[in-house]
Amino acid sequence: MTLIRLPGLIDPHVHLRDPGATHKEDFTTGTKAALAGGFTAVLDMPNNLGDPTVSPDALARKADVARGRLLCDVGFFYGATPSNISTFTQVAAKVFGLKLYLDHTTGDLKIEDLETIREIMLAWPQEKPICVHAEDRTVAVVLGLLPSVGRQVHFCHVSEKVEIELIRNAKERGLPVTCEVAPHHLFLTEGDVPRLAGFGVMKPPLRRRADVDALWANLDAIDMIATDHAPHTLDEKTGDNPPFGVPGLETALPLMLTAVHEGRLSLDRLVEMMYIAPARLFGLPTQPDTYIEVDNARRWQIEAAKLRTRSAWTPFDGMSVVGAVLSVVLRGREAIRNGEVLAEPGWGGVIEPEAVDTE
Repeated sequence: MTLIRLPGLIDPHVHLRDPGATHKEDFTTGTKAALAGGFTAVLDMPNNLGDPTVSPDALARKADVARGRLLCDVGFFYGATPSNISTFTQVAAKVFGLKLYLDHTTGDLKIEDLETIREIMLAWPQEKPICVHAEDRTVAVVLGLLPSVGRQVHFCHVSEKVEIELIRNAKERGLPVTCEVAPHHLFLTEGDVPRLAGFGVMKPPLRRRADVDALWANLDAIDMIATDHAPHTLDEKTGDNPPFGVPGLETALPLMLTAVHEGRLSLDRLVEMMYIAPARLFGLPTQPDTYIEVDNARRWQIEAAKLRTRSAWTPFDGMSVVGAVLSVVLRGREAIRNGEVLAEPGWGGVIEPEAVDTE
């Protein structure tokens, strides 16, 4: 055993499905999965089915549902629509950023009109992050807008060679951009889709081997790892029309620790991408006396049947990895011991951002 201590990790991109689709996941099962994966804080996206977080009332409802049911800390994003710009000042201090959907995904928050996109980017408070779901050509659209809107943008789940190369170039030109990559886009390709069937259906989709290689080659230009945890039931994913999304909270750290073991990145870089960068960009409050302990040498096999997420499946089922979470301490309380979840609903809370330093 090689025991190492890391800070409690932060996942800046999850879909806990609560409220609206709790048959897939809810605040309790999702935060239990987060703790089991070494995450002590997660940020939940706004595209809830049936009750998207696009109004002050919807945000308040979501927070009310979450309180008393969380095992780790959870913060929220606000969703942009063409008609809710006037509400931005009412919610900005309560959320960790605005989510702007420029490509199709779960829900109906996609915005295509260029004038509306620019108006939204200008209206959202400058000191608060805007996170964009942009793929391929829409990445170029956002980058083209930046000089005229004069603000920072964070690109979610980058997956293509051309995307990371455009983002790297933008950084080199001094444009204020950051980005994230999901582990499934680092460890799977479109060649895995026939084997995975519905379990390989996600948005953005799995890409070519050349795209995956480009992400690894440009890892220094990627700011953070985000799971895009998007659970669905087994029946849904094995049906005739499987929905987009895969769970990722419990497999992200083992996958990235395996990459450390293989020499693809350093442990310090892992901590930068899975704790320091998201905390800095989104202004998460500090969790005192909080850390995780990991057996960095343990070899084991991911088993879907042992996951805590309600979805009970993973595209990484059967994969051998190196590195396992042994314990999690949250604010001085032992939340995980030897892989067993000890935390109870109410140990975590709904969090709001501290002052954000976006430089």
